[in-house]
Amino acid sequence: MPGIPRHLAGEVYTEALPGLDPAIYGSARMTPLGAFEVRSFASFTLTYTCGRLGLDDTGSLRVVLRFTADGGPLQMADPAAPNYVTASTSKGVPVRLAFDDTGSPRPWYQALTATVVKGYLAEGEELAIVIGDQRQGSPGMRIQSFCERPFTFKVMTDVCATGHFTPLAESPQIVVIPGPPAVWKAVLPTLRRPGESFRLGIKAEDIWGNPSDQVDRALRLEADRPVEGLPEALHFPPGQRALSVEGLVCREEGPLTITVSDAEGPLARSNPLVIRPGAEASFWGDMHGQSGESVGINTAEDYLIFARDLAFLDAVSHQANDFQITSPFWAQLNELSAAFHKDGAFLTLPGYEWSGNTGVGGDRNVYFRHEGRQIHRSSHALIADRSDIATDAVTARELFEALKDEDCLVYAHLGGRPANIAYAHDPRLETAMEIHSDWGSFEWIMDDCFRLGHRVGVVANSDGHKGRPGASYPGASQFGAYGGLTCFLMDALTRDALFDCLKRRRHYATTGNRLFLDLAVTAETPFARFAVDPIVAASEPEPCVTLGMGDIARSATGRVSLDYEVRALDGIVSVELLNASQVVARHAGFPAAALGARVRVLWRGAMTKGRGARAHWLGNARFQGATIQRLAQINGWNPDHPLGRPDERSVTWDAVTCGNFNGFDAWLAETPGAGLTIETNYGGAVIALEQIGLTPLRIPLGGLDLAIEVQRLPEEPLPTALAGCFETELAEGRDNPLWLRVHTEEGFVAWSSPVYLIP
Repeated sequence: MPGIPRHLAGEVYTEALPGLDPAIYGSARMTPLGAFEVRSFASFTLTYTCGRLGLDDTGSLRVVLRFTADGGPLQMADPAAPNYVTASTSKGVPVRLAFDDTGSPRPWYQALTATVVKGYLAEGEELAIVIGDQRQGSPGMRIQSFCERPFTFKVMTDVCATGHFTPLAESPQIVVIPGPPAVWKAVLPTLRRPGESFRLGIKAEDIWGNPSDQVDRALRLEADRPVEGLPEALHFPPGQRALSVEGLVCREEGPLTITVSDAEGPLARSNPLVIRPGAEASFWGDMHGQSGESVGINTAEDYLIFARDLAFLDAVSHQANDFQITSPFWAQLNELSAAFHKDGAFLTLPGYEWSGNTGVGGDRNVYFRHEGRQIHRSSHALIADRSDIATDAVTARELFEALKDEDCLVYAHLGGRPANIAYAHDPRLETAMEIHSDWGSFEWIMDDCFRLGHRVGVVANSDGHKGRPGASYPGASQFGAYGGLTCFLMDALTRDALFDCLKRRRHYATTGNRLFLDLAVTAETPFARFAVDPIVAASEPEPCVTLGMGDIARSATGRVSLDYEVRALDGIVSVELLNASQVVARHAGFPAAALGARVRVLWRGAMTKGRGARAHWLGNARFQGATIQRLAQINGWNPDHPLGRPDERSVTWDAVTCGNFNGFDAWLAETPGAGLTIETNYGGAVIALEQIGLTPLRIPLGGLDLAIEVQRLPEEPLPTALAGCFETELAEGRDNPLWLRVHTEEGFVAWSSPVYLIP
């Protein structure tokens, strides 16, 4: 099975080699090979046979795994625990083992090093490493949580004991395959005009979010409005990971959902699709992720296929770290983007992630309207070919200067290297801020924008490294959130329409669900709306009676109304109106009279900006005078860490947040005077249950918005649609960015791009 071609991978190894003949480095073989299910256990014996130079005293063999691999650290301390490793040599020379999860250059961060000591090995002699040694009780090596073809045990040698490691010509490979189906998904768009074509996507994911190929099911499809082209029955065959029903048409206005069932009953209900006339439809995209040529997995072609056929996206872009994009890979990315793009069906944008250090601007995502444009890298850190190094833009200011005449747009990205928008920002190019990804949620970037006077829209993406753009589960390592999505409001699915949408900020972001969100701003007198932000170019405003998402305008009155409509697959907890960073009004998805014996407990926030953001929560909640009748986890993305329930009054958790939140709902049997005690490694609280009501009770715990929140909810499922109107006063002498934040029952969040009412 082929891996990533060497010339496409941004990997750099030492230039000094013991020799040029591959035979001097030896060879490696491994048993067993084949296919292994995600999160299963296995034991692998990797046998290295020395080459012509042998392996000198204190020379080493190194087995490296990708940054993404989340099976857990290899260890030599506990022979009964997972991932136990042993090593031996054919002639009894001792071996010293060490593991370091950042012990090798990117993307092969995880390094197991076997060093021969007090002796040497000659040509033909062997060193055997058992990864997941089961002979003393270990269940074996834990396979990662996501599918990969191939998963490579990359083998490198330091035959001369110099500290320089050279990859072998070939390394052992296996295939990681999905598990059995656990959760069914039915996916529709969220806005279409009467008579406009759309598709239904159907898949069954395993418990780790991988589309399963272990399905053999007769399905029934039922819509709650007439849909032309919708079959009554389908067969989901084994070996297939998803089904798409194309060319569907609904001519009747109103919300539409489709239910997928089998002989035993409903399997999945789709997100709502609103059918209404208008200038725009909705198109969903994940415009940020990587494949195995850089720091992800699988190939760039696999990445695009998953986005189109398994995540049912309308739009996508591949965004590799620039310092890993070789010139041949940049050419291939442009070829793939052109080949996969089809107006009206699937939209791709060629681009890359400019990955400068935070001190010189931090991460930016660059999107070109057309293929064949010059890449301006932040550096050549992992690229051996320096022939085009003069084209580098090593600071964000240099990047914006290099792009000033290009037909492109830029997002500010908040993953490993947070974008430093105070250092550099070009409003002509940088139209959006990435507010959520696998790395977490980053509302603070909008706080910075408002403080600095930037007028931008909000987007969310996966920044996925696990080969699942558009449906990016975090797995079991350092990622703490499900990947985000952006809904683009456009008249057609074309590149020109997308660029116009981004320049006008006509889009909203979610933490991964596809909900319908609409808003309109009105006032007693007409607005003066600008076609282009006055910061970018001088222009005369035009009169307008209604503002939409992303508009920039002046108001002759100090008070405006904002009408909104939200529809989701799960219930609506709340819709909040924000003016800049302040919540000025909140509508619950239910009246106070509907509150019941359901208490929601959330823990949220981050430690800091950047790579140290992860907050690792160890906590417990104990109810006094109340017993738990039912418990539901919220945003429990890691199945290895379910909620603990020591007794009928207590809940424990081991969880990670990165600006987002986890939590639970507890349905209680209460007595008068009941209370709740929460203890975590970051702090806690003692709360009387009678204090908990419609508005969340918030306990700040420091860090970057670390907090516990507690509120009461109705016992029954919440309404899935909410419409209303906010009335709000405008502050004088400054921008009034009005935007919405939506919370849903299952723990998803959505943010509208702001409407900017400017002085």
